[in-house]
Amino acid sequence: MGLGFFLLPAGGVLSLTGVYLGSSTLINLSWIMWVAGVLLLIAQRYRRPPDPQALAAAAAAGDARAVRGLRMLALDARSQGRPEAAERMLRQAVKAGDVESMWELGRLVQEREGLTAAEPWFRMAAGRGHVVARRLFREGGELNPDGTSPL
Repeated sequence: MGLGFFLLPAGGVLSLTGVYLGSSTLINLSWIMWVAGVLLLIAQRYRRPPDPQALAAAAAAGDARAVRGLRMLALDARSQGRPEAAERMLRQAVKAGDVESMWELGRLVQEREGLTAAEPWFRMAAGRGHVVARRLFREGGELNPDGTSPL
């Protein structure tokens, strides 16, 4: 959801307030908000998705926004039933040091191959401070049930 979803109802409230108060200024301002909201929604609908290869190159160069974008594309691919594409993008984000991608890659591997296969990814995320991953390794956690396998 973007700014367009905010501008439309805000324009409606402003319009009603303008009518109630008899203020043509508020009514004119509400029209501007309505038009801007509709244009933003149209622009968002036709926005081209980011290029995964360009994001991967920027992520490798250390661009944190590109790393997050790559992770978001990976999660989108995963939700669309394309786990191979998701894994490829998550691995690129992991190479760039993204802790959240380590966790997500672990979850992806766990779904396909089980918890044991996902342990290295969860351990990597936990070692870099991922709170939920750390819970797997605490005493009594799924990856440390007897308390003998600390981080």
